[in-house]
Amino acid sequence: MAVDVPGSWKPSQDNLTKAEAVLEATKSSGNLYRNGLGMIASENIVSPMVQKVVCSDLHGRYAEGLPGKRYYQGCDDFDTIESLGIDLAKKVFKANFANIQSTSGTVSNIAALKALAKPGDKITAVSTADGGHISHARMGAVGLRDLDLSTYPWDIDRMEPDIDGACDLIREINPKVCLIGQSVFLFPTPLEEISAAAHEVGATVMYDGAHVLGLIAGGQFQDPLREGADIMTGSSHKTFPGPQGGFLLSSSEDNAIHRKLNNAIFPGVCSSYHLHHVAGKVVALAEFEEYGEQYARDVVANARHLGESLAAEGFDVLAEGRNYTASHQVLTRHGEIDSGAGAKAAKLLEDSGIITNMNMLPGDTKALSPSGLRLGVQELTRVGMGKNEMAEVARFFARILLHGENPLNVKKDVSQLKSNFHIIRYCFNEEEQSGYIL
Repeated sequence: MAVDVPGSWKPSQDNLTKAEAVLEATKSSGNLYRNGLGMIASENIVSPMVQKVVCSDLHGRYAEGLPGKRYYQGCDDFDTIESLGIDLAKKVFKANFANIQSTSGTVSNIAALKALAKPGDKITAVSTADGGHISHARMGAVGLRDLDLSTYPWDIDRMEPDIDGACDLIREINPKVCLIGQSVFLFPTPLEEISAAAHEVGATVMYDGAHVLGLIAGGQFQDPLREGADIMTGSSHKTFPGPQGGFLLSSSEDNAIHRKLNNAIFPGVCSSYHLHHVAGKVVALAEFEEYGEQYARDVVANARHLGESLAAEGFDVLAEGRNYTASHQVLTRHGEIDSGAGAKAAKLLEDSGIITNMNMLPGDTKALSPSGLRLGVQELTRVGMGKNEMAEVARFFARILLHGENPLNVKKDVSQLKSNFHIIRYCFNEEEQSGYIL
């Protein structure tokens, strides 16, 4: 008797066509970045070894709990992976506590706020209008926890919280949590002064290092856990060049706080937590311990070179008085406040094979029609670009946005430049691999 084996029947052409369309779009996206310049400040690419574990059988497995304390069988091998990762994260970030389970930087923020504050508690943070992340706002994690938000006064010239004003605000309202960190993050925050004021009123200092976590770990930005931060959250896929995910870290030696933070992740905000991505984080941590300091140093140098080169071409680059940047980011203004000039510039650059994002700058109030661009160099650095290439990239910007050249003409030159930079650097076995996945 014939047996109807699941999967043996012929699929419908309609569903097969849809699946093939997904594969084709995936390949097209890979080609876009293989042939173009990825300059979105929140993105990066992963190494071949990270790619290997992310595409492994782990993607479909569960491991609720902590190593040695699971709610499922079959986790012995993953216990080995996660235990290695916890130890590496503590070492790389010089932390007394590390949880590597979070599925994103925002999830890390939700977990930290769950552990640190109750609904209705007061919190201070950077306004989204001044570069704060959406998870720091009522629309995001702060609102999800129903916290009473006050935002710091902002020093536009220095692109950081006004130190005296921020300290005065903290002393005035006595918040439960003082949240520091931004999505637009050019310079280290004056953390020691703000932390001193926070601790004076009994507040916990939480530092969101999502964008700059790799620069922090590489010793090229600031050292939050030594400058007063009690908790540090972050993403594992921006200047830290791992797979999508997050970290939750602390300087505390108190085991009770460690338990509270772990419980905030599981069962607080994660059930199973993308084991393949956790494994990828562990490989990325091992690679970062080996190559991270040099990578972070080169990222910061390239960002400064890009800022200088764009200014030399005639662009309005923010924070000229501070040499434009001390991170991976550069900010450029392309028209009047709320004019939408940033959105128009981003579209012209995309047509030329340069992928950026429009961004609100100080004074802008409309997120979908801002005046600026936020540029990141961490991916260009990852494939080996340096000072000369930053100058060439700035010339591409000028040809497109200042001189009105046809984007398709520039796109050919962008592709030609990128053809020389397909090897992913600062990782194990880089000489044996050709880079981008298609």
